[in-house]
Amino acid sequence: MLFLFEFLFSPLPTSALMFLFGLGAVALTYLNTRPKPLRPPVNLNRQTVGIVGGARKNAILKDDNLISYLHEDAKTLYEVFKRGLHASGNGPCLGFRKPGKPYQWLKYKQVLDRAEYLGSGLLQRGLEASPKSFIGIFAQNRPEWIISELACYTYSMVAVPLYDTLGPEALVFIINRAKISTVLCDKQDKVETLLTNCEKSLTPVLKTIIVMDPFDAVLTERASHCAVEILSLKDVEALGKDNLQKPIPPKPEDLSIVCFTSGTTGEPKGAMLSHENVVADAASFVKSFESAFTPLSTDVLISFLPLAHMFERVVQTVLYGVGGRVGFFQGDIKLLTNDMKTLKPTIFPVVPRLLNRVYDKVQSGAQSPFKKWLLNFAIERKHAEVKQGIIRNNSIWDKFIFHKVQESLGGSVRVMVTGAAPISPAVLSFLRACLGCQIFEAYGQTECTAGCTISLPGDWTTGHVGVPVPCNVVKLVDVEEMNYFASNDEGEVCIKGKNVFCGYLNDPKRTAEALDQDGWLHTGDIGKWLPNGVLKIIDRKKNIFKLAQGEYIAPEKIENVYIRCGSVAQVFVHGDSLQSCLVAIVVPDAEILPGLAEKLGVKGSFEELCRNQQIKKAILSDLIKLGREAGLKSFEQVKDLHLHPDQFTIENGLLTPTLKAKRGDLSKFFKDEIESLYSKLQ
Repeated sequence: MLFLFEFLFSPLPTSALMFLFGLGAVALTYLNTRPKPLRPPVNLNRQTVGIVGGARKNAILKDDNLISYLHEDAKTLYEVFKRGLHASGNGPCLGFRKPGKPYQWLKYKQVLDRAEYLGSGLLQRGLEASPKSFIGIFAQNRPEWIISELACYTYSMVAVPLYDTLGPEALVFIINRAKISTVLCDKQDKVETLLTNCEKSLTPVLKTIIVMDPFDAVLTERASHCAVEILSLKDVEALGKDNLQKPIPPKPEDLSIVCFTSGTTGEPKGAMLSHENVVADAASFVKSFESAFTPLSTDVLISFLPLAHMFERVVQTVLYGVGGRVGFFQGDIKLLTNDMKTLKPTIFPVVPRLLNRVYDKVQSGAQSPFKKWLLNFAIERKHAEVKQGIIRNNSIWDKFIFHKVQESLGGSVRVMVTGAAPISPAVLSFLRACLGCQIFEAYGQTECTAGCTISLPGDWTTGHVGVPVPCNVVKLVDVEEMNYFASNDEGEVCIKGKNVFCGYLNDPKRTAEALDQDGWLHTGDIGKWLPNGVLKIIDRKKNIFKLAQGEYIAPEKIENVYIRCGSVAQVFVHGDSLQSCLVAIVVPDAEILPGLAEKLGVKGSFEELCRNQQIKKAILSDLIKLGREAGLKSFEQVKDLHLHPDQFTIENGLLTPTLKAKRGDLSKFFKDEIESLYSKLQ
């Protein structure tokens, strides 16, 4: 075995015969120790059942009663947390660490006590224990974020996350729209951002800023000039402890959180979510998974996806309900691998962008043709097990080929949930094999709390987003202008159930656009029911436009095809009704591009390679080939592209905090490049 390990991670040995003999011995050992399936795979022939009106529900529901909660004593987020206290026996709850140090843990009782102290302090400061009291939370993921949120729930108040990546204009809009008088901040720089707005009289409603970290006394003086009081979190908790008030718990129908979706265009929309919305969505995930595993109080979650987004919030709710632990990353994504190795999480919510990086890292580790063959052979063997319901990380292939990548994630991950964007079927199949854990793909949006469909345990197939979760039903409705009809099992995805939001805060017009009179949420996505009952997202109704010749274009669908190109890190497809074709802005992958250039005999810096016509032609050719294989029509293929050396980021205003392209801003930013591309095509 040691010989095989040395072979994989060092230059090839001189004796190929000797290696093949060892490989044969390994194969015999593998075949003799091959385990039986840990559980039967899901019935892939019938995963949903139809109900009245053409809607479908999860087949695990035996009647038409959608799930609202799992336990009678856990119908609100406050009750869910209290249940976690008993389930864990007052075990570790929230973990944090300093650089180079082990994780430190706050126990459930400590967290609940501090939430009562903070909540009582807020009431002592004049806030009302009511679903009409909105409290802003402006911080990165950390224990105090959860304590602040729980303080709101303990006294029936409403949490309003403020993304730490939102610009000043959006912050002003949210504070004023929600009439937020009190904001809890983590660091001094965020306080300064808020004060700058106050000094310009842009947020007259803001009166109090509570800071989690130490801050300069000069900040207090600055705040006093604009009638704002700055307090430390420690002092407010002390005030509450001295004036402790009995909890005033919310009802399930009360608002819990207003999550402002950043949006790709226009002003942010404040999605109002009740306690029932969040609890029902979390309960549905547990119910969907229970055939594969029962969450235990020993489970550990790594928290690094923004807490301001509902995907992370729902996954954490699942953990708190069973008394699990949540460990926070240090705040620097570059240190995430180190955090994972230290924390050793068992539950890992993730976005496809990170999974793509893991995939690329494993692939790039196999340099020689033989190592590529061996990697693919191992993947085939592991994937054959996955198809039989065998999920493990202790096979011979895991020990000597996939061990390193599994250890980079802590070595203990047993469940991954990916969402927020589509993931390539090839990447998903590859990672299900090499990571040795269950990977579920979920689909949804903030307006349905997070997820409305998810793939089921034992379903190893890819290219779909699973079945409706047990708290909602899903139907497809006709989109005539795009030639999609429900009679063909195609149409706009619409959702109805316990997780569907209450509407947008003080925005009846956009609420009416999202929710119809019968309570159906219209997602703007185009779906297709596959023969076995799972849903496949095939197109996008939102952001569609017509080309000059009248053809409808859904650019996001095209981008999701092109992004599979190995040499492409980011892509933005542009077109409009004045043009007869599409063009693209492409950010090449900085790790892959040099290899492509070497094959083409081209040299230069990354910026010089981006200006090279030969490189551009090669990438365009790869995109066209991918598009053809994916079934894109000729008018859906880009005719030319511009290579841009710098990534689209949240900081430069080209991505939303949920990493979606800000299409309007991208069009403006690349106005000259787009005009140049079209002028050359004419």
